[in-house]
Amino acid sequence: MQQKIIILDFGSQTTQLIGRRVRELDTFCEILPYNKFPADDPSVIGVILSGSPFSVHDPEAFRVDLSQFVGRLPVLGICYGAQFIANICGGKVEKTNTREYGRANLATIDTDNPLFKGFQPNSQVWMSHGDTITAIPDECYDIASTTDVQHAAYASSKWPLWAVQFHPEVFHTTQGKQLLSNFVVDICGSRQEWSPASFVETTVAELKEQLGNDRVILGLSGGVDSSVCATLLNRAIGDRLTCIFVDHGMLRKNEFQKVMEAYQGLGLHVIGVDASEKFFNDLKGVTDPEQKRKIIGRDFVEVFNSEAKKITDAKWLAQGTIYPDRIESLSITGMVIKSHHNVGGLPKEMHLQLCEPLKWLFKDEVRRVGYQLGMPERLIKRHPFPGPGLAVRILGDITPEKVRILQDADDIYIESMLQYVCDDGEVLYDKVWQAGAVLLSTVRSVGVMGDERTYEHPVALRAVTSTDAMTADWAHLPYDFLAKVSNEIINKVKGVNRVCYDISSKPPSTIEWE
Repeated sequence: MQQKIIILDFGSQTTQLIGRRVRELDTFCEILPYNKFPADDPSVIGVILSGSPFSVHDPEAFRVDLSQFVGRLPVLGICYGAQFIANICGGKVEKTNTREYGRANLATIDTDNPLFKGFQPNSQVWMSHGDTITAIPDECYDIASTTDVQHAAYASSKWPLWAVQFHPEVFHTTQGKQLLSNFVVDICGSRQEWSPASFVETTVAELKEQLGNDRVILGLSGGVDSSVCATLLNRAIGDRLTCIFVDHGMLRKNEFQKVMEAYQGLGLHVIGVDASEKFFNDLKGVTDPEQKRKIIGRDFVEVFNSEAKKITDAKWLAQGTIYPDRIESLSITGMVIKSHHNVGGLPKEMHLQLCEPLKWLFKDEVRRVGYQLGMPERLIKRHPFPGPGLAVRILGDITPEKVRILQDADDIYIESMLQYVCDDGEVLYDKVWQAGAVLLSTVRSVGVMGDERTYEHPVALRAVTSTDAMTADWAHLPYDFLAKVSNEIINKVKGVNRVCYDISSKPPSTIEWE
């Protein structure tokens, strides 16, 4: 039986990060809404309560029945989780005059307590809360404090229960991984059996059992998720998998041909469909970003369904849905961060069952599985690319000529990034989470080329660093690289006379412009 840690989500922005840190300890975990604890699941070996945007005193604050697991399983409360436990169990939580946010250092640490095994004196932690615990429950005792926070961490002498008011999952808590390892491995007893190799072995066996001799259809996008999904299914069911790759005309330069060749090298049966004329006709004159997305999504389903119906004996539709897609699309606060094309059900007329082999994986785990499957590095290391393609990187209406301009500029940018070697020997492309060019087709700027005045479009370059795209920082690309790329785009791409660099982070901006 596969062991698992349950992370109960109270709405924190860093709940996914807790999950990723647990997975890094080769331990499977599942993030569930705060009120969905699986009481009858014998594979659960421990419970983590996340932070929350709420105060425990807010009328709308999320609450859970602690008796479901406290006293039965090891429990770790983080930030709001720690305050909620204290508040429910007889302690006291009060608002502070100043919000405790940012770096702090543990002034006292009980290194004899198993949660703090291996901690160094004065270890740095990250605080992020407006309330603070002013009294801990009876039968609990302090195991860490800072200069300003007396009850930075506490434990129960009655139950296997620990709580911390800081965030061990974030980078700024320097020994956060040590703390989580102490809890997950030492306290909960994880066998650390979750790995790409074990995932492939288990999933292939499950797919063989689930699908039997049925035929499966998969929509390929050229991205990492759908490519790994296809390779995994191909290993399980071979030629009973049929892949459909739709070219909507807004892919990167020559991408349709390159990706089709890569898929042939993987031994996949792929039907390539050039539907660009339909998409361009339906997008003619449309400028609203959301309307563009809806038209592309609608047309994609129509084209895909048309091809899928030709495979009359298919019973399953496979999708490369990954764990963050599902979490973002099912926000417990009631506010969906963003809708994902892989989440939300199937068109009723397809009459197909859904197969999602990657639905428990984070993006970095998908890549590790890809390596385990022996896939080519050029497919695994590809940056994320939006489903609507370059349509969400062209401000204004979409025309073939605008797509041509952006494809040429984007190609120079990405190819230059692939060829640029940094001082540490790493390729610049591999240091960046996602990069692409944006055409500001609603704007024209004055320029001079030779002795002539020009009045053409600016191009904005975008590059971000991230771990899961939930948050992202703009990448600090070398000046000499930016200068070379700018010069090459302006000289070689007809229709562009100015290049800008986007230095906005997410939040408040998004990674894509539309």
